[in-house]
Amino acid sequence: MSPMIDLVQKGAEIVGGLGKLADGLGIKHQAFYSWKKKVPAERVLDFERLTGIPRHDIRPDLYPKEAVE
Repeated sequence: MSPMIDLVQKGAEIVGGLGKLADGLGIKHQAFYSWKKKVPAERVLDFERLTGIPRHDIRPDLYPKEAVE
């Protein structure tokens, strides 16, 4: 599976299903199929809030993990 599909599945498991994840994001569940490779930038913070998955795991290109010194 692709990392995008894995991320959506993980998020869905956390919140109790794909439908609940879509509802929480204010989208129809079919919209996940249009995401292709990345969670859209405008959905990252809501996805994080709903699932608890850190934003740097969702979109490391936008939210790089801080270097631990």
